Amino acid sequence: MATPDDQNLLPDDADETDSFPFPFNRAALLLALNGLREATDLAQLRAQTALLLDEIANPLGQLVPDQIGETVELSVGYLRGEVEQIAATLTLERARYYIDRLVRAIGEERRQPFSDINLNRWKERAYDDLLTDSLWLIDRRDSTGAHTADYWGNFVPQIPNQIMRRYTRRGEWVIDLFAGLGTSLIEGQRLGRNTLGVELQPTVAERARKLIEQEANPYDVVREVLEGDSATYNLNEALARYGQKSAQLLMLHPPYFDIIRFSDDARDLSNAPSVDLFLDMLGRVVENAAPLLDRGRFMALVIGDKYARGDWIPLGFLAMQAVMQRGFALKSIVVKNVDGTAGKRARRELWRYRALVGGFYVFKHEYLFLFRKQ
Repeated sequence: MATPDDQNLLPDDADETDSFPFPFNRAALLLALNGLREATDLAQLRAQTALLLDEIANPLGQLVPDQIGETVELSVGYLRGEVEQIAATLTLERARYYIDRLVRAIGEERRQPFSDINLNRWKERAYDDLLTDSLWLIDRRDSTGAHTADYWGNFVPQIPNQIMRRYTRRGEWVIDLFAGLGTSLIEGQRLGRNTLGVELQPTVAERARKLIEQEANPYDVVREVLEGDSATYNLNEALARYGQKSAQLLMLHPPYFDIIRFSDDARDLSNAPSVDLFLDMLGRVVENAAPLLDRGRFMALVIGDKYARGDWIPLGFLAMQAVMQRGFALKSIVVKNVDGTAGKRARRELWRYRALVGGFYVFKHEYLFLFRKQ
């Protein structure tokens, strides 16, 4: 029997209610769905779904968890949408297909070995922001917490967030080979991934450590900035300090050759004397890290193209080929929008004029190449 407190189990706001994870009584919910499955005609099915939808909107009675029965947390909007889909079907056969699918979502989890995503619950609101298309239009970089945009070439935080959620599980190990100000490490600790980042410049590495310390670490994961050259750094030793022998994701956001000079260090890829030497240096970074990546797991490379003396240099695809030559298969190519630096935005008319005079197009995109280790 419902108690007075049951009347206020859900938020008052409709949008908030939709995404609210409510602990339903698993046995009672499965019993109700079994009743739908046994309906002998569509009229009976729709009458029963109407009753179930009322119960979901105001979870009282049998659907309320008790102290004995097992519970299952479902967002109210997800569950309502699934039941509404059952009610809208034109045949009992199709309705039973949807019922069986919902029963599986309630009763069992189905995950890829490289992801925490429950494929039986992929419609849940928790996954709504996961990108699955090859064109990413990110209007504004995430500036919450310790994230900062005041370092040229800094990662857009949404990229490591998306990649870690799609291709790692909580507690796994990520290595970012061009750590910068620690964007990947900040995202890693937010998501419960252990993350090591290699940064060549001592001053940048130290600043990254300070930013990372400002961010909460709710899962108590490792997030260490390693100072050195990612082409030669002893990553085996770095992992061994934590009792690990391998990583489950590699992330690379290198300089886009010489578009931005990040330092005077000859080991810096932005100081490579030529495109061929840049690709060779990038290849050595991959060769140093690839043995640590578990077979079948993923590496993400974010890079853009460049112009040289008025000609387009397909740096992204050249880098893609350099990686594939080192034991990786290409899984996906994502094109992400780039709005340019603040300086370019302020000089938009000048860049448009230069494009018209020079017969070229202004860069507004970069690539995310996703590889799987063979």
